[in-house]
Amino acid sequence: MRLLFLAVLRRHTGNAVTAQRVRDHLEAAGHVCILKDAFDFESPSEISNFIKAENLEAAVALHLYRGGRLLQGNGIPFGIIFGGTDLNEDVNQGDKNNVMGKVLEEARFAVAFTESMKETAQRQWPRAKDKIYVQSQGIATVPNTAFNWNTFLQRSEINQSADNLHVFLLICGLRQVKDPLYLVDAFSEWHQEEPNVYMVIVGPEVDPVFTREVKAKVKRTPGVRLIREMAQEDLHAVMKNCFALVNSSVSEGMSAAILEEFVQLAKRLVSDPALEKTIIANGREYVRKYHSWQEERQTYRQLVRTLERSPED
Repeated sequence: MRLLFLAVLRRHTGNAVTAQRVRDHLEAAGHVCILKDAFDFESPSEISNFIKAENLEAAVALHLYRGGRLLQGNGIPFGIIFGGTDLNEDVNQGDKNNVMGKVLEEARFAVAFTESMKETAQRQWPRAKDKIYVQSQGIATVPNTAFNWNTFLQRSEINQSADNLHVFLLICGLRQVKDPLYLVDAFSEWHQEEPNVYMVIVGPEVDPVFTREVKAKVKRTPGVRLIREMAQEDLHAVMKNCFALVNSSVSEGMSAAILEEFVQLAKRLVSDPALEKTIIANGREYVRKYHSWQEERQTYRQLVRTLERSPED
């Protein structure tokens, strides 16, 4: 089957990685999967012309609103994969909510990455509950075996001679919704108490104005470093060598109370090697159980089969 995979492919989002991985799953099942950026099309009519020109038989959209709305009324069966923006932001905007509901009515299936995402979608569009499935994102890492951690530390101007060096890593595009400055002050205070603790922010310069703000803040903040976008294999190697990963996001909600609690728990993690080993072991087991790359492949293969059947089957 010839498929169109419509996604938002800007490099600063995780969508590009997800889209590439799902396309690999579909192509491994024998389908021809043409991956296109939703922002390359301005209207459903442009998509319709592309579908006819490429003789496409079905479609999958990553993002219910940004991608799915372009597939409405095009006469081919399609499924959608919810993006975080769909259920954290767009769902709260009346016009977009209505459009997404209509897209779901046409879609053969909808994939949510978590149970909470599924529950949110079901509350908003209860008539679509029977077509919403949960499939966590599969994890497959490929760290660069030639990557030199000490060279990375040197380039980052991190004191390699500090006893028990602890590097906390935040990976995100420099845009306000990811809130990369959320932890900066707290980490800087901690660094001044314990010079072996650093925070490193890694990511592409997405929003030029906000990027200047981040650079200025980091420049005058001890213990915090900013690194430009890295190749995925190198980034995986940095993740493997750092002490811990951290995350922040405005749309996911971050309160001051969470910030204070985070620093307390991070300090406990640094001082308790047994806790560190337990968290690592539990994390590996969790990924093995809930983020299986093979299970993800099987799920998408089965769902795409629903696009091959007539609606009455």
